[in-house]
This record gives sequence, C-alpha cells and structure tokens, in this order.
Amino acid sequence: MTTPPPSDDLSDRFAFGANWARFLRVVDESRIAAAVASLQQMLGLERLDGMTFLDVGSGSGLFSLAAHRLGARVHSFDYDPKSVACTQELQRRYGSDEPSWTIEQGSALDTEFLSKLAPADIVYSWGVLHHTGDLWTAVERVAGRVSPAGVFFLAVYNDQGRTTDQWMCVKRMYQALPQFLRPLLVAACGMAILTHRLWQLFVTIVLRLLACQNPLKPARELARSARRVNPRGMHRWYDLVDWVGGWPFEVARPDEVFSFLSQRGFELVRMQTVGGKMGCNEYVFARRPAQSHRQTPERRTLSGG
Repeated sequence: MTTPPPSDDLSDRFAFGANWARFLRVVDESRIAAAVASLQQMLGLERLDGMTFLDVGSGSGLFSLAAHRLGARVHSFDYDPKSVACTQELQRRYGSDEPSWTIEQGSALDTEFLSKLAPADIVYSWGVLHHTGDLWTAVERVAGRVSPAGVFFLAVYNDQGRTTDQWMCVKRMYQALPQFLRPLLVAACGMAILTHRLWQLFVTIVLRLLACQNPLKPARELARSARRVNPRGMHRWYDLVDWVGGWPFEVARPDEVFSFLSQRGFELVRMQTVGGKMGCNEYVFARRPAQSHRQTPERRTLSGG
C-alpha cells in the first residue's frame, strides 16, 4: 500500500473537524447512550469510576462524553483545532466544566506533547491513528501512555488488499476535487455501496428460494439494520464522508496489529473484526502482566463484525 508521509500542514488533510461539527447537529441522547453501551461492551465494564481515560483523537467528543458519564476522569486531545472545538461543545452541552474532563490540542506523533500526559488506565483511539500519516509510529507512541495495569482500546482500518488500493484512488480523487463537487463523489460512493449490498441481498434471496427457505428473512434483517441507530452512535452520512475523504489513510491486518503490540508488552483482551469487509477492526489490549486490584476487562474475543 502507498503510505502518505506525515505532515504538520492541515491543508493536505481531510477536514475531520468540519465533518464532526456537522455531525454534532444530530447528536442526541440516543446516540450518547449507544456510545456508552459500546464502551461498556468492548471494555467489559459497567462503570469506569476512579479510572483515567485518555481519548486520543477525540473528534466529535462523543466517546469522551461517554467515558465521562461512566465515571472516568477524562483527558481529550485532537490534532485538528475544529475537532477540539467540537469536543468542547459537547462538554458544554452535556458534560461539565469540572476538572474531571480536560480538553486540549495535540498530536499522537508529538513525543514531547505525549511525554507530558500522565499514563492512563484506558487509552482510547478509535479510527484515528491510521489518519496520522505514520500509523505504526503513532500506535507505538500512544501505547506508551498506557499505565502498567491499563488497557489500550484502538480501532484501525482493515486491510482489504486490492479493494484498499481502489479506495486509496477514490480518496486521492476526493482531495483533488473542488469543494463543491466532493459531496457528489460521496453520494456516488454511497450509491455504489448500496447497489453492491442490494445485489448481495438479491443473490441471497434466490439461493434461499432454491433451498426452500424463507426468502424474506434477509430483507427484513436489512430493513431492521437500516432503521437502527449506529451501534457506536455515529451517523451513516457523516461516516461515509469520513470514509471517502479521510486522508492520510493507512490500513492494517489484525495479525499485524497483534504482532506489533505483542512485541511491545501487550496481550490481546478482545477483538471485533469486520470479517474482511471495509471498516475498522477493534482491539482491546492489556499490558503484560495485566494484574491489578482495579477492574480489568474480562477476556473475550469477537469476530465477524
């Protein structure tokens, strides 16, 4: 895969903060509840009372808010000033100005900045480090902020081989287009994805008919899925904009992530993959040995997304 070089210039990066600002228009209690539930599921904890939570690349601030509601002491940072502003806005709307939630601008690649941050019980970076322009350096440096008894919860784009190369071309096209044409490309990609899924549905229905099974079951499941709030509280359109435009862009296979962090003293606690499809694989790692009188996540591995 072609890896874009790291850059301190925001002009060659996707406007993540601007997209998050638009997402804030649809944030409500149902989305917050979904974010809270997703944290509880992946961490295997009902509450985070007394724990520190470092949100690396806080974006909209939704998961900083979720951790705050679960009782954690939260520190959020993001490279994009507009993302920092989004996190501050969610704090203003739903959180508090208490010192238990602090927000600042910073980079996951900046060793001087990171060295000033106290190690955290939970270091969280969902769908962020693959946008830094130097994925593995970012993973290594951020992992260094995990406390001795802490966990590292990260999500990284799945490597789809040739399909990833095709999406790389789409992303370069998005960056080259004038601003007013970019939504058209996003919409076209959305239609292509929908068409592909409808074709898969058609083939499934035909196969079920041939097998004398109920052909409507997969259609009902697809309809229910379309009506549900995103399991992480996200929004389909703004997720699609992020997916099509997100740049820099890198990917990794689950075995690469496992091997990289295993060599650095971490053990896999839980994994949720996208089953070889497009999207992010989620991982929860604990430092070895993960022994503490604090709560630690129950060992469990999921797959298939």
